[in-house]
Amino acid sequence: MNPLNAIHLNGLRALEAVGRLGSLQAAADELGVTVGAVSQQVIKAEAQLGRAVFERTGRGMQPTAFGTPFLRKLTAGFRELAEAAGSARRRDDTILVISVAPIFASRWLIHRIHQFSAAHPEISLRIESTTTLADLAGSDVDLGIRIGPGTWPGVRAEFVLPQQMFPVCTPELARRLKTTADLVDMPAVIDANDQFTWDRWLKAAGLDQPPPRTRHMFSDASLCLDAALAGQGVLLAWPILASWAIAEGRLVAPFDIRVKTGMGYYFVTAPEVREPRKVSLFKAWMRKAIADSVGGEGEAIPAPSPASPSSP
Repeated sequence: MNPLNAIHLNGLRALEAVGRLGSLQAAADELGVTVGAVSQQVIKAEAQLGRAVFERTGRGMQPTAFGTPFLRKLTAGFRELAEAAGSARRRDDTILVISVAPIFASRWLIHRIHQFSAAHPEISLRIESTTTLADLAGSDVDLGIRIGPGTWPGVRAEFVLPQQMFPVCTPELARRLKTTADLVDMPAVIDANDQFTWDRWLKAAGLDQPPPRTRHMFSDASLCLDAALAGQGVLLAWPILASWAIAEGRLVAPFDIRVKTGMGYYFVTAPEVREPRKVSLFKAWMRKAIADSVGGEGEAIPAPSPASPSSP
């Protein structure tokens, strides 16, 4: 008798997700169910297995001696299943599916996508603009572009560009900024969701002065950029967000002070999957396009040599 016939597949999925992600809540978020549902699936699966996979401790769900190698095999097995399911949905090598954050798509990629099409007319792009992290192994997404620390589980991450913050404003406002001390009297456009604040920028830049006064606050970085373009105040921006507006002369960076945030832009792909030609072509094009558009403002990172493996 096949042992899989005695165990519900949803139970195995719950066990694998809890083991890989480290908590019931994280597993529930990934599986799209409640924490209670995941807990019940784990309990039922353990009963069907006749073995405890987790110990319930004050530190959460910890794998048992049996559970550690068992969960490792489950993760490998589900990765194979996800890749098999994803391969059925993938299109041919003439369509490249990219998952990217809306702000990156609207403020950088959309202004340059024609360049890639001109260089590679045989490849059509499908852009999925979303803040949700794509399931690269189990979907038809070929390439993700993410910003963060580069430590996402279940993907291969390749560093592209560090994120740096710096003030931008219209040329008219910039004429009022002779030194950084003049920022105190300037209105500031604030991104309510940005964790990198004016206080942090001033401190990291070695400046001992008050921040500019908040004038308008928005919950979306794209709206913040529009407000800065409209002359509403000074904005803490980053190269990918503001490079096109700076290139067109609509915004300027009045001070040559760039502060790294500790995050960066990464290409992310499914692990243990051979990279298609269409992905390699897009990555090479994007590296050059970033270097051309960001220039000295972002320290674009060249592609790793064949002898240098990409980040895990």
